[in-house]
Formats: sequence, C-alpha cells, structure tokens
Amino acid sequence: MARPRRSGAHEDPAAALGAAAELLAVLHARGQDGVKPAVSPSQLRALLAVEGDEGINLRTLSEVLGSRPPSVTRLCDRLEAMGLLVRTPRPSSRREVELRLTPRGRALLDERRAIRMRELSAVLGRMAPAAVDALIAGLAAFREAASQTYPAGGPPTAAEPAVPARPPA
Repeated sequence: MARPRRSGAHEDPAAALGAAAELLAVLHARGQDGVKPAVSPSQLRALLAVEGDEGINLRTLSEVLGSRPPSVTRLCDRLEAMGLLVRTPRPSSRREVELRLTPRGRALLDERRAIRMRELSAVLGRMAPAAVDALIAGLAAFREAASQTYPAGGPPTAAEPAVPARPPA
C-alpha cells in the first residue's frame, strides 16, 4: 500500500527518525559522564539485563547479550570486582549461578538515568509546548506500530530496561 505524500521539511520520516536516534544516542551516552565507576556499553547491557531479570543465570545472560558464555563469565568477573554484581548459587541447583545487582549497581543505574533525564528535560524545555505534545503523540504512534514486531507484551516501557525477556527454561 502506498503511503500518502507528506508535506513539510521531512519528506523521509525514516531519515528524520534516524537523525533523532543519533542525537538520542549522544544524550544517552551523557548518562555515563561523571558516574563512577565508569562501565563499558557491554557492562551496562549486562547490568540492565540483570536488573530486568533478577536471578538470571549466566547461560541466559549469554543469550540475551548475544555473547559466548566464557566472555560473559569474564564480564561478570569484572562487574563483581567493581562491586556492581553478585553471583550466588541457585538454591534449587547449586551448580547453577544466579546474578543479582548490588546496591551499588542499582545506584549506578539510577544515577545514569537521572543524568539522562536531566539532559532530555533540558532539550524538551527548549521546545514549544505544542511541539512536545506532537512529539509525545508521534512517539506513542511509533511505539504502537513497533509493537507489531515484538513478542507478546510489546517493546519495553520507559520504566522497563530495553533488553529481551528471558527465554523459557
């Protein structure tokens, strides 16, 4: 089905969205500025995955991250040494290890989110209220359209981490 022709400066909505996504990535990266300890993008993804699924095991974390188990084990070694993650034997199977955030790991994620929210709020504050309303409506429509490509439950909400759900055991 052909899309109706759009008027305005953005004839190619995908290009406009791509440019906005690049700017969001820059703002997202600012969430790292000044946060100690500094974590790499792969470490951050691991922390977010553990936050979203407390008690996740190493095998499942490997699947979520798309990495080999030995690499994820080393990644968890570093996160544990930084005091951000703990590994404990699963009560039902002592051979299996559960991963959980430490209070310091939670604080790091909270601090990163607070910095990002300040950055995003500053940008939104420079926009006209009508433009903010249009942005919110557009993002809601985009989210609805994108939900058709996700499994049941749709894409993560703003309060949920953006990591895939744990596959069934």
